[in-house]
Amino acid sequence: MKINDIETPRLLLRGFTKEDALWAYSIWNNPEMGQYLPDEAKEEIDDEYLNMLEGLGEEEECCYLIPVFKNSLERVGTCSFMISDDKKVYDIAYCVHKNFWCQGYATEIAQGMIDHARSQGAEKVTIYVGQENAASNRVAQKCGGKIVSESTYKKKGTDIIMKDYKYEIVL
Repeated sequence: MKINDIETPRLLLRGFTKEDALWAYSIWNNPEMGQYLPDEAKEEIDDEYLNMLEGLGEEEECCYLIPVFKNSLERVGTCSFMISDDKKVYDIAYCVHKNFWCQGYATEIAQGMIDHARSQGAEKVTIYVGQENAASNRVAQKCGGKIVSESTYKKKGTDIIMKDYKYEIVL
């Protein structure tokens, strides 16, 4: 799904390109940065996985974006959203590279996607956050999210049981 760039005070959330694949891999497959993500960290990247990552910008059901600094275009992290069939609910996700943790970028990214959803006529935004991920829980709360449910799932490729909160933000 392609959209125009989303602008925030310090960042541009631009479309995911093939050249972003290894950047995304470096975050999502890092044991520390990917700790609360649903997929296990992969130590090595194979051609099939790399091809899948390179194609994320062409994904129809999910809009993958790369937040970059406005002034330098340096990458900050990754983010995405999925839109319900009736276009009333946007489910958002965000991940910031650890070099940029504790500087407000996750909140800025999330708020940018929430503002975009509002501008498109959405009625609600949802965010699934690992219960143990204190920083991301703070982000969801700062953006006006309220916990509406809890769930568990098995982290892909592992026996680890993950616990999530589902936050909702009514627009």
